[in-house]
Amino acid sequence: MTGHTNDSGPSRRALIGWGGAGLALGAAVAGGAVAMTGAGDDADPVAAETGAAVQFHGAHQAGIATPVQDRLHFAAFDVKTDDREEFVRMLKDWTAAARRMTAGKPVGEGAFDGLAEAPPDDTGEAMGLKPSRLTLTIGFGPSLFDRFGLRDRRPEALVDLPTFPGDNLEKARTGGDLCIQACADDPQAAVHAIRNLARIGFGKVAVRWSQLGFGKTSSTTPDAQTPRNLFGFKDGTRNIAGTETDRLKKFVWVGDGDAGDKDAWMAGGSYLVARRIRMNIETWDRTSLQEQEDVFGRDKREGAPVGKAEEHDAPFLKAMKPDAHVRLAHPDANNGITILRRGYSFTDGTDGLGRLDAGLFFLAYQRDVREGFIPLQRRLSAHDALNEYIQHVGSALFAIPPGVRDADDWWGRPLFSKEA
Repeated sequence: MTGHTNDSGPSRRALIGWGGAGLALGAAVAGGAVAMTGAGDDADPVAAETGAAVQFHGAHQAGIATPVQDRLHFAAFDVKTDDREEFVRMLKDWTAAARRMTAGKPVGEGAFDGLAEAPPDDTGEAMGLKPSRLTLTIGFGPSLFDRFGLRDRRPEALVDLPTFPGDNLEKARTGGDLCIQACADDPQAAVHAIRNLARIGFGKVAVRWSQLGFGKTSSTTPDAQTPRNLFGFKDGTRNIAGTETDRLKKFVWVGDGDAGDKDAWMAGGSYLVARRIRMNIETWDRTSLQEQEDVFGRDKREGAPVGKAEEHDAPFLKAMKPDAHVRLAHPDANNGITILRRGYSFTDGTDGLGRLDAGLFFLAYQRDVREGFIPLQRRLSAHDALNEYIQHVGSALFAIPPGVRDADDWWGRPLFSKEA
């Protein structure tokens, strides 16, 4: 991260403590020494391959419609405190830290300029790195609403996901009271961000599970080359683009009239489904090319649908096998169901049996999971030929609140503020 603070006089931490930094460090960072590219539906695809900073403030959180970065560190947290004021103070501190880190700045006094007798405000491993388009996106899980008197504020769309055929969910990789999605072009920038938020939240939250990801498997910049998943096929050919404001409004952002008074705080937000999908790599690698292409309904070289020549040619679904993945997942076969995908590949060593623990960390944003992921996954889990080669082993659903509007705003304010 470029630059650090070096204020004259006593350390701010010595004066107010980190617990009060949510306001002390709330100054806007847009005037820093790094270029800023837009967040949310104002995302600038031109900045997709630069080390620029992504604007933190906006009507929607960055990291959703933002051009997809190369690396991911995703963490789900359990809440350990029953003190509402303490938790809100942490959210303010997290917001202040996120505002600085996404601008390429260290947290607080940084790793070197605080009191020598106290631990540093920043762990230091990102010093000197570019912002690398770091985005930090927060979400609240269903279980959070059993705390802090929030039961009556739980959105109707924040349902408990059903168990789908073939699920083999591991408890240690499922659920969470809240989540942070850190995306960046430099993996160290993403890891640094999660590490520092976990450090700030120590005693109030604890990491329940986390996932590192590489090799984005979907793109929100359709003018760029479509990425490939670990099965070698292009993925997300018709994903929603960050510039398609009409489609984002229709399928991704929660509207003002989507629900009653208790859901009003979600306007401008979205819902995130996170699924850890294990790929049976060794079985797939011994499968014939023809069968692989039949499973997906696209050719492996170009990504063209069956009977077509180019990737973006309109698919003729009936030309595909009845259980082909594209045929079953396409909006035309699902009453128009459309989700915004920004998943990542992962490899986490071996499973102890000589096989790679590898696959897809699926991330999908939508306006309402009851009209998006749930009906779509019910169909896929029951009929998709791809099921022979994959298994869902982790799952979580989070309500993604709207963006932080300005320097006085903070993550979750519409949910927790008394006037909201």
